[in-house]
Amino acid sequence: MQKYRADAYLRVSYTADGCVESDSIANQKKLIEDFVAARPDIALVSDRVDDGYSGVLFDRPAFQEMMKDIEEGRINCVIVKDLSRLGREWIETGRYLQRVFPAYGVRFIAINDNIDTANVQSGDELTVSLKNILNDAYSHDISVKTRSALQTKRSQGDYVGACPIYGYRKDPENKNHLIVDKGAAQVIQEIYRRRLEGASAKKIAEVLNQRGVPSPLAHKINHGLPHPTGNFADSAHPKWSANTVLRILKDETYTGVLLQGRQGTYNLKEVIQRPATEWNRTENAHEAIISKHDFELVRRIAKLDTRTSPHGDQVYPFSGILVCGSCGGRMTRKTNTGGGRKRIYYHCPTGKKNGCEHPVMLREEALTECVRTSLQAHIRNVISMEELLNGMGAQSLEMDATASFKAQLSEHKAQLEQAQECRASLYENFTRGILTKEEYRDHKKRFTSQIDEARDAIAQLHEQLETGGSDTKHFWTERYREFAGTGTLDRRTVISLIQSIKVLGKEELEITYRWQDEYDQTLARLAAFKGGDLSG
Repeated sequence: MQKYRADAYLRVSYTADGCVESDSIANQKKLIEDFVAARPDIALVSDRVDDGYSGVLFDRPAFQEMMKDIEEGRINCVIVKDLSRLGREWIETGRYLQRVFPAYGVRFIAINDNIDTANVQSGDELTVSLKNILNDAYSHDISVKTRSALQTKRSQGDYVGACPIYGYRKDPENKNHLIVDKGAAQVIQEIYRRRLEGASAKKIAEVLNQRGVPSPLAHKINHGLPHPTGNFADSAHPKWSANTVLRILKDETYTGVLLQGRQGTYNLKEVIQRPATEWNRTENAHEAIISKHDFELVRRIAKLDTRTSPHGDQVYPFSGILVCGSCGGRMTRKTNTGGGRKRIYYHCPTGKKNGCEHPVMLREEALTECVRTSLQAHIRNVISMEELLNGMGAQSLEMDATASFKAQLSEHKAQLEQAQECRASLYENFTRGILTKEEYRDHKKRFTSQIDEARDAIAQLHEQLETGGSDTKHFWTERYREFAGTGTLDRRTVISLIQSIKVLGKEELEITYRWQDEYDQTLARLAAFKGGDLSG
């Protein structure tokens, strides 16, 4: 009588709400052990357990271990509770039953389905094929129901991911809600602070590594938190990198916004990237680690020309802000050490030879002093304006401002929807031959830029309405008050308060401040209010 050395293969998967299938590992194991105990020709070698793996895919770790046992000749028999434990995808399951296992001389037994390939009658190919097809259909049905359940939870603002991003954990009292991981949150806040102060992503990563701060992946491993392979990691060594820092700086989740449904799958196999219009977005879903204001400033920095010093340590204060008043090109910082003296200046790289009619060369020291003096004067004006508003108690001004913000918000939302619809139709027009590859890329880039601009404007308006509350007129003046005592001109101050600096001449600058429209509108309202008051 032939002796068989067997692996007991055990598998369970999980549904959308985290519940396991009814076939528990313990039940499967008991059934197989009882089955083998009554058959002296079979000896169990080991149990191979895939806990929490779908039967649609076959790259399960325990399944691969079992295949290695087969290939190396350690076993010649596989026993499962039923055929669905082996797999639910009928083509691949059939391949293992009809080709792979027979090629290695492996006996296959599915107890509840009465399948035993050592018994020709019970292993009838038609019966096995029908069972495989039924299992595959069941898998598809479960997949549809799972996606539907997940979509319902996302639309309700529930978190449905398995591994929260660095900085958050699942709430132990509500697994569909995120809470702040305080230790990681402090690191994230430091990253944003350093970036706003002008540090490059590369420099921030170097500082964190030098101080021995665990990277996101290392932090998750150290604290026993769930961590998918490659999450916030650029290699097998969990160290901070510039890419890791940049991913954190771009993730809106840190402002309290929950973004879900960016990817989808078909039958658990094909990953589909969904357009932004199909994402589930929930405002104020969890506690924010970073203010919307700081997040938008960092996004603004990313869009500017942020070339750094040769070592990539620091972004200069005027980088991306300073433009030539003649040709509109961004001015470049240069260092001249001729004659034993170090001179730093800004100049227009276009030059007369390339079409700039009036290029200007400006010393950094003079530029800094001029901008600092002008900015301090503007801050004083804003604070004086704020005090006038406080003294007037002008409720009508607040109502006008709120109405203005809402009108702007509606306009930007309409622009966003239009740009998203246009971008979504581009690929179809490309595949139909209406657009060339170059036209498709150019249009996509243009619409993406419009979408980003509209989102920035919407986020800023939301912040204005939320921050202002019943006192909407003060939201932007408070930003200036934060820098009232600033004596130096650093990157954070420049990027927070100045939109652009146009160099018209060596002694002439045109500075456009942030919230310039709000400043002008408030001046006009104050003038109108004063006129009405005097006439009364």
